[in-house]
Formats: sequence, structure tokens, C-alpha cells
Amino acid sequence: MTQTPTRPARNGVDVPTLFATIDAVKGGPELADFRFRARNEWISGTHNRTWIQGFYGAGQEDGSRAEPFVYDADHPAVLVGSGNGPTPVEFLLHAIAACLTTGLANIAAARGVTLRRVASTVEGDIDLLGVLGLSAEVRNGYSQIRVHLDVEGDASPEELRALVEQSRRRSAVYDVLTNGTDVVIDVATR
Repeated sequence: MTQTPTRPARNGVDVPTLFATIDAVKGGPELADFRFRARNEWISGTHNRTWIQGFYGAGQEDGSRAEPFVYDADHPAVLVGSGNGPTPVEFLLHAIAACLTTGLANIAAARGVTLRRVASTVEGDIDLLGVLGLSAEVRNGYSQIRVHLDVEGDASPEELRALVEQSRRRSAVYDVLTNGTDVVIDVATR
């Protein structure tokens, strides 16, 4: 009897579990349906707080997070805030960097590439003329986001760039930012 060699964990990624997950979703596409949730409350001024804990995925409600992740958002004083946290648009910069980095670690591990270092710098340009309602020609959001990745690993520069490109192609956050997503707002008043 010949055994298929098992792949060891690499880059902190449990590679056998990664491939088992891919196989499970191939065998039961309904397992791919996820619903993530966040709850936010206004504190004061531009300061607000978000709690993220449960989500629906893999056919069931997830209860693995004993405590919620809590994030404060605010504006700096120059934008009429108190500086109690990053601005909401800065969270988007974190999201794209984190998604690309996570994808890169998974893809490299799946392809047998050991990473030594991954670091990124993300910048985005916003013209306040749009947000402040001073120009109808200027959009409210980022006009451009630039991501710079520094990647070191046991592969050629071309192979490392290909890993980053595959991460970009599979990134949910990149997709949301570049293709747009239907956003539905429902309001309850009291």
C-alpha cells in the first residue's frame, strides 16, 4: 500500500487542513456560503466602536470566538475627531494589506514555498472636497490605493511575484475595492 506523503505546516499555515477545506468545499459547494457580521455603536462625536464575534459559515453558526474583537474608530482632531482610533478609511487600508498578506501566506504554503518576511505599506489618496460636499466632481472615497509588498522567501523573485499575483486574484478585499459591492442600508427609527 502506497501512502500519499503529507504536507507539513509551512509559514504557520496548517497545509493539510487547508487542502482538506478545499476538498470539502469542492464536495459540498453549499459549505462555501459565509455571512460575516459586525455590530457598531456611536460613542460621541466621530468616535464609535465595533464588535466582531460570530459568523455563519460551513453550514452552521460559528461559536469559536469566546470574546468579540473590539475596534474603535474616530477621526483625528484636524478632521473634527478626538483621535480615539483609526479613521474608517484607514481600516480599509488595513483590510487590503491583511487580506493580501493572508492569501500570500496560504498560497505560498500550498505551493511549498517558505516565506521569511512579508511586509507592506499601503497608502490611499482622498480629496476632502468630496466628503465635505464642496465639489460634486470629486468622489467621497479614495481616488487611488497603492500597496507595496516586500517579500522574502525560498523562491525566485519571479515565483514570489507570481504568489503575490495569485493572492491578488483570490483576495476578497481586493475584489470588493476594485469591483464594488451592492450595499443595502435599512434604517429603524425610534
